[in-house]
Amino acid sequence: MSNFDKINLILKLEKKEEILYHNAMCGIFGYIGEKNTLQICLKGLKQLEYRGYDSAGIAGIKNNNLIFCKTSGKIFALEKKIEKQNLELDIAIAHTRWATHGKPDEKNAHPHFDTHLSLGVVHNGIIENYAILKDFLKNKNIKFSTETDTEVIAQLISYNYEKYKNNLYLTVHESLKLLKGSFAIALIHKDHPNIILAAARESPLAIGFIDNKNEILISSDPNAFIGHNLNVFYLRNDEIALLSKKSIKTYTNQKKLIEKKTSLLEGKNQTFSKEGFDHFLLKEIFEQPITIQKAMLGNISEDFGTAYFEGLKFSSTELMAIKHIIIIACGTSWHAAYIGASLLEDKARILTTAEIASEFRFKNPIISEETLIIAISQSGETADTLSAVKEAKAKGAKILGICNVKNSTLTREAHSCIYLNAGPEISVCSSKAFTSQITILSLFTLLMARLRHFTKEDGQKFLSELKKIPKIINQVLEKQKEIKKISIKYSKYKNFFFIGRKYMYASCLEAALKLKEISYLNATSYPAGELKHGPIALINKNLPVIAFCSNKQTYDKTLNNLMELKAREAPILAIAPNNAKEILQIADDIIFIPNTIDELAIFPTTIVGQLFAYNIAKAIGIKDIDQPRNLAKSVTVE
Repeated sequence: MSNFDKINLILKLEKKEEILYHNAMCGIFGYIGEKNTLQICLKGLKQLEYRGYDSAGIAGIKNNNLIFCKTSGKIFALEKKIEKQNLELDIAIAHTRWATHGKPDEKNAHPHFDTHLSLGVVHNGIIENYAILKDFLKNKNIKFSTETDTEVIAQLISYNYEKYKNNLYLTVHESLKLLKGSFAIALIHKDHPNIILAAARESPLAIGFIDNKNEILISSDPNAFIGHNLNVFYLRNDEIALLSKKSIKTYTNQKKLIEKKTSLLEGKNQTFSKEGFDHFLLKEIFEQPITIQKAMLGNISEDFGTAYFEGLKFSSTELMAIKHIIIIACGTSWHAAYIGASLLEDKARILTTAEIASEFRFKNPIISEETLIIAISQSGETADTLSAVKEAKAKGAKILGICNVKNSTLTREAHSCIYLNAGPEISVCSSKAFTSQITILSLFTLLMARLRHFTKEDGQKFLSELKKIPKIINQVLEKQKEIKKISIKYSKYKNFFFIGRKYMYASCLEAALKLKEISYLNATSYPAGELKHGPIALINKNLPVIAFCSNKQTYDKTLNNLMELKAREAPILAIAPNNAKEILQIADDIIFIPNTIDELAIFPTTIVGQLFAYNIAKAIGIKDIDQPRNLAKSVTVE
């Protein structure tokens, strides 16, 4: 039995529980062409900065030698190091890494190499069985120099290279069979100085080229192609692309050469400016009156009191046949899902649940042809959500995507997709995408309600209230100075408790998450009615309570909860509608917001929560508000 067959046998017989060694919510970029390779790669990496990262690197071929430069920290540090090395490259692969296994240091930064420094690899994803492969290779006296799973890819391909008679494509094809997990990789080899090899499995990788193929670009995110007019295609599972100047060959996992369908990307130069704001987050918070209008634009019919989505591929008959809706999402998008589920049950009277995508795929959900799955992802690349989508599709569910990024994986996996049209969200911490998501969900609820029991007048009334939201948000934004003053007062605390009922509980979830994300302070959210069932034991004068009181149906009950907290000396900050005078006797501080119907109060309260978190982060001296530590914009690992 050959060594190669032995590895295969080891993998088949392995019964141990898989350990996930995550290596990236990262950014891949590569370039073959006639222009300045380094400048184009660095520009591409900068277009990926919004995703979040903690190290960066680049490698290429020059005079048949593999040359590289990598560093911990930001891209500007990499640029300085490149200048000192006086680096020149003919072709290159580059990477921004978000560390999840292995320290975020220079050693673990990508690219990664084999022992002989003959090949370099950049990688997004997870190699689940990397420990097994690493042990095998170590037994062959191969020495590892990093803590990452990516190095296993480089060392494995190098180990097999001679076996397959220096055929790079065949070596990679056979080596990738041994990898369990997800990956997008770009690889260079000094024996093939004019070639970049790209491959993908369950992880996005886009390839763009000009018509004559004199320039070819690779990226894990087509946002990095901004500034280039390109023909773009995406690698699907276990496809391998062999790229060289004027040549693109794409192979299936059966080694069949195929022609990929391309779409035209008009990559007009786009620069991202803070436009006078201190941070992109604050700018994007203030953009929400406009982005909410954009989410509504072209999607409403006032005459008929309903919503209309031009790109929706489901017919009215199919929508009327739906008896169960499951909304799947992660993080902030799951908070939008929670709101959407409440709206759909409340207004459209359809059984609806909101599921955390990372949990959903391990359940055994009841799904039929009458089930609609709504998958929400700002980036369209959220790995947990995509995995849940594939599970649901396999069970026969219809899939509706809600996404902000065209041509993302979710938009290709879903049967139909509704776009947020919120524009690029540069801050890692989501703001405008969230309110655009709940705008779309509100409109979809209206559509489903009108197909059932809502009258035209009911629909017109709901639309009338929804159209007021941009103006209401503007009124909240005008309170920025007031909210800043209150935030500074509360910035002395290290722990926070957020409470609310019904729709306001969703406000609590999102506001607490924002505070955690950008201020690194502990914030817990709870349904107000659950306080007496345990959490009230935590209450004291050093634990401020942020109370969302803008739900009329539960307003009196929430006041009772606040009285219980006041009796235990908790500092109380209330967010309440303008006419809520009773709360003056209870709360220490109040932020009054304009009145709206219960179903839409999530909008103004969300803005308050965002501004509260932002101003606290500034008050305590957090510097990287747009790129919080340990966070990534596009979470492409499970």
